[in-house]
Amino acid sequence: MRDLSKSKLLAFRQCSKRLWLEIHHPELREDSAGTETSFSVGHQVGDIARQLYDPEGKGAFLDLDNISFAELLEHSERLYRTSRQPIFEAGFVAGGALSLADVMLPTHLGQKRAWRMVEVKSSTSVKDYHRDDAAIQAFVARKAGVPLTGIALAHIDKNWVYPGKNDYQGLLVENDLTEEAFARGPEVETWIAEAQTIARKRKEPAISTGPQCSTPYACGFLPYCTEQEPQAAYPINWLPRIQTKGLKALINDRVSDLRKVPDELLNERQLRVKYCTLTGETYFDTAGAAADLAAHKLPGYFLDFETIQFAIPIWKGTRPYQQIPFQFSLHRLSRTGKLEHKAFLDLSGKDPSKAFAEALIAACGERGPVFVYNAAFETTRIKELTNRFKRLKKPLLAINERIVDLLRIAEARYYHPSQQGSWSIKKVLPAIAPDLRYDALIGVQDGGMAMDAYKEAIYLKTCGDRKAEIEKQLLDYCGLDTLAMVRIWKHFANI
Repeated sequence: MRDLSKSKLLAFRQCSKRLWLEIHHPELREDSAGTETSFSVGHQVGDIARQLYDPEGKGAFLDLDNISFAELLEHSERLYRTSRQPIFEAGFVAGGALSLADVMLPTHLGQKRAWRMVEVKSSTSVKDYHRDDAAIQAFVARKAGVPLTGIALAHIDKNWVYPGKNDYQGLLVENDLTEEAFARGPEVETWIAEAQTIARKRKEPAISTGPQCSTPYACGFLPYCTEQEPQAAYPINWLPRIQTKGLKALINDRVSDLRKVPDELLNERQLRVKYCTLTGETYFDTAGAAADLAAHKLPGYFLDFETIQFAIPIWKGTRPYQQIPFQFSLHRLSRTGKLEHKAFLDLSGKDPSKAFAEALIAACGERGPVFVYNAAFETTRIKELTNRFKRLKKPLLAINERIVDLLRIAEARYYHPSQQGSWSIKKVLPAIAPDLRYDALIGVQDGGMAMDAYKEAIYLKTCGDRKAEIEKQLLDYCGLDTLAMVRIWKHFANI
């Protein structure tokens, strides 16, 4: 019998097939960029946790990058019996499972030495799967003979504001889960026994893809599992905003093809998607689109932002996961049809917010519609800037009052079969202007890549040539976003 790690047990809790594949065919896993980013963020938060729980640096950090797992277990047992300082990444094996504790803090149980465990998460709240996590951690540690007085989960306080000077006191907030975690010991024992049974099977469990593939984690085996199943010619998940009980019941009953979905279960927009998909015809309410735009006279401004967010803020006055705009592209279309372009991009590594806001005000002028694609994003960022820079509040809010959302017009007036149920600009653009292609861009081709490129550009060790290369890629990408809006506007305006 092999000892199963906490991550394996959590994989089992999500899907027994996932556990089996993790053990027998880990090479089939394809972690997404988002999953890789979450791993990286977790490591960063762990580093900060060590600073907060051990400010004097006297504790022990058992780093698997430097020692073997056997050595880690040996050191862990010695330390929790003798140490009076915090221990980080201590390991425990018992009951058919193994785990590593983020933080072990020395305390007392009567006159005897004891420990309090803290699990550190990069989320901004306690999730249900965190409670499973804590239950497993507490069970394994106690089963291994550790005198554990309690267990807490520490997560990021999203409302905390960074005061600067590397002072991260208050970033993490603790939630005590002791009573619940300790009481779930028998439940954890059952999980371990069931997971061990799955792990010993010679064949993978016959489980179809479903909601468990993305909840609570995105499963890296989804591409593999999907390939094993027959694919619908017209997938039901192309329907936008599947929220009704009737549609959800169909999906739960394994209905996967649009052709099998009764029309009476669909709203007007979903019916449009179904009809266009099955007939190959394009829906375009030309008169409606032109009327929507008629009230917004030229000159028009076409605006797009790029933002960055850090789980651990690096700029004074910012919050965890706050979206900080570092770039904008603005195309201006005059009454005579002349198109001009302005851009802002700050790769200095300093907080770009104020310079961004000032450049935005100057670029947008004082009159004329400001077209965006998904107004909630840009208007929210602008409102956040007004909270930070009171002197700029009036001109920034004046921009918000001029914003017109092209996405809403697209959703109401246009649908091409190639959109596959999405009205994102990257789906609409190829149908309207196939000569403009995001996949033809070098380097940065989407918002996630823009964030990664920005982080690389402001990294102190990034050389000048590479930084210049990234700068061009970011300018090209954001510039294409607003040029795309110009082309979509022209199509909708029947120009």
